[in-house]
Amino acid sequence: MKFYCIADADTVRGFRLAGIAGQVVTTAPHAAAALAAAVARADCGIIILTEKLATGIRAQVDGIRWAQTRPLIVEIPGPEGPVTDRKSLREFVQ
Repeated sequence: MKFYCIADADTVRGFRLAGIAGQVVTTAPHAAAALAAAVARADCGIIILTEKLATGIRAQVDGIRWAQTRPLIVEIPGPEGPVTDRKSLREFVQ
């Protein structure tokens, strides 16, 4: 299973340095199309999205999370930092 990153240019570039493929997107419609394409790939096990992009396509992200066992979708903060009013992973675990 492979990782795939869907994010802004800086984030995708950083993940590419770690050997993870990705696609640069800047709008919600492009993010939705990139997510659909990544989900359709049989070898894609984990999709990394920035929180800002995931917020713009929340219904699609949640639909995939609830309806499918794979891929795992992980949301990370983008260059602008974490989204406000959102619980951190640490808060969820506690």
